[in-house]
Amino acid sequence: MIAFVFPGQNSHYVGMGRDLHEADGPPGLVFEVAEGALGAGLLRVMFEGPEEALTRTDNQQPAIVTHSLAALAGLRDAGIEPDFVAGHSLGEYSAVACAGCLTPEQVLELVRFRGELMARAGDECAGSMAAVLGLEAEDVERAIAPVQEDGTVVVANYNSSEQVVLSGEVNAVARASELCSEAGAKRVIPLDVSGAFHSPLMEPAAEPLIERLAQADFAPATVPVVSNVDARPHTDPDEIRDCLGRQMTWSVLWEQSVRWLAGEGVSTFVEVGPGTVLSKLIRRIDRSLNVLNVDTVEDLQRAVDELA
Repeated sequence: MIAFVFPGQNSHYVGMGRDLHEADGPPGLVFEVAEGALGAGLLRVMFEGPEEALTRTDNQQPAIVTHSLAALAGLRDAGIEPDFVAGHSLGEYSAVACAGCLTPEQVLELVRFRGELMARAGDECAGSMAAVLGLEAEDVERAIAPVQEDGTVVVANYNSSEQVVLSGEVNAVARASELCSEAGAKRVIPLDVSGAFHSPLMEPAAEPLIERLAQADFAPATVPVVSNVDARPHTDPDEIRDCLGRQMTWSVLWEQSVRWLAGEGVSTFVEVGPGTVLSKLIRRIDRSLNVLNVDTVEDLQRAVDELA
């Protein structure tokens, strides 16, 4: 069985999607849809930069989803379909579009709104994030527990057995990072983000997003969507809507999602969109899995040759 997985924030790069845009057929048409929904400015920033403009959360999020949906269109044009879909944080919106719950236009407008909310929340309540490498999740949780009595710091992402991400108030994350290093972490890397994503500090952004999601007309999923918040499959539109709403302040259970999919018989994972972040994480989680990525036209042809 095959799972399509979709990357999240910080998978962007200047020039992303340019060759897919120039390709004939369905991938190029996705960019026309994006331009109609969000304006030509987004495509110009994707293809030409500057990088600081593309990195802005309100631009980066729709840019990544546009790229993912274009790569998806290429796979579908070749007759390749998934048995399951999942996405890392923002990528779950691409997964929901792949499953037919929302149209590309609906998803792009939602993620632009989501990006604006998250950027505003970061401005209003300063926060930070840090990746902890080489320390088991249980050890990280134990190490940061004393800090949680005085400040907000949580595990935002369970990415793999040796990579978790902290999120919360600046001083709390800094102290938690020190304690993780003392507990044996190989490295603790501060992340260049605009806010404390997947933490209680995102509650001001979550409330209006939940209201907007409630107004959207979700269709039943044609393929199960494995959610970040519970690492379980969903096809019911109300359940999927609820998971997307909770996702803003809940931890991303990525390792748990990959292990659940593998346990269900998924042997091939295709990362659909910019970069190889998820491909690398999946290989760390289970080296027996077959992992492909579709970022460029060349990647697309390689995946088609193997899977079609």
